[in-house]
Amino acid sequence: MGGVGVGRVQCSRSSSGAGLWIVGVDVHIPTSIGRWGPYADQCGGMSVPAELPALILRPLALADGYDDKEIARNRRSGLWSPVRRGAYVGSASAEGLTRRDRHRLLIQATSTKLRRPAVVSHVSAAVLHGLPLWSVPLTAVHVTRNPPAKSDSDRNLICHVCRLDPDEVTVVDGVAVTTPTRTVLDLGRLIGFTPAVIAADEALHRGLTSPAFLSSSLENMHGWRGSRNAARVVNFADGRSESVGESRSRVLLAEAGLPTPDLQVLVYAEGGFFLGRGDFGYAADKVLGEFDGQVKYGRLLRPGQSAGESVFEEKRREDAIRDAGWQVARWTWPDLDVRDLVAARVQRALARSRPS
Repeated sequence: MGGVGVGRVQCSRSSSGAGLWIVGVDVHIPTSIGRWGPYADQCGGMSVPAELPALILRPLALADGYDDKEIARNRRSGLWSPVRRGAYVGSASAEGLTRRDRHRLLIQATSTKLRRPAVVSHVSAAVLHGLPLWSVPLTAVHVTRNPPAKSDSDRNLICHVCRLDPDEVTVVDGVAVTTPTRTVLDLGRLIGFTPAVIAADEALHRGLTSPAFLSSSLENMHGWRGSRNAARVVNFADGRSESVGESRSRVLLAEAGLPTPDLQVLVYAEGGFFLGRGDFGYAADKVLGEFDGQVKYGRLLRPGQSAGESVFEEKRREDAIRDAGWQVARWTWPDLDVRDLVAARVQRALARSRPS
């Protein structure tokens, strides 16, 4: 994993003192997109700037001497870029922001308008925990309040009202947010199966939660809306999956009805010489499946090694694996979007490995 991006933190208590209202967000999240592939921004992955641009709030701008006409003029001219109504950033500083960066800004801007304290949750919590969100809209901030609170949702805010125990809330650099375990389960209840699995695999891979924690917390959601969907995600999730592409591949193979492959399969030649590791494998059939993200070779580079040398080394590795009697099926990011293509390649490899 890569380094971390650090923003600024400013928090103030609500008037009731019952919880945090976020004014600024400082989130430690990985800057490397190696695990998330070339479409990292679609997944919520990113290479974040050291700091988010400063948020310009209308009340503070008015207090600093601006008037509404001047604010409107700055917006129309493109000098200020809107985050949501009454909140802006300087357009020059907004260039290059990823989906995740913009959502972090939206969290800041929306939280200042909260009439009652709430805990950042669901997809917004996933953003703060640095979990990938493949094909998931980030147009609204999600928060959760305990009943009997009422929802005050709007176009930029989705308020969920359901039980939230104290041990399901943590603080990420001053921000009250659901724990990774609760976040994964909430995603499983809310979003599609594939993106929920991707997030769950990442959380498990990074040690943010565990199968035992997920299963135990899931029991407390019995009868909740979407809890069966969350259970399906928990049962399928596997922390050995090392990228969004691998997680998507696992789902595609399962949906095609193929046997469940083992993950991160080690391959040895006769005599015990280590040949390499495959993303997916059927050891009994001597079949490997390899998802090839475009950044894969780059993250395998050794100091002083060129990308071309890495590709050549990978080719030699695959030749040695084939010489040892293994069949290899490969696919890439674009292949994941072609119906049945990945499953067909694995099926052909399995067929080649079996005597006719």
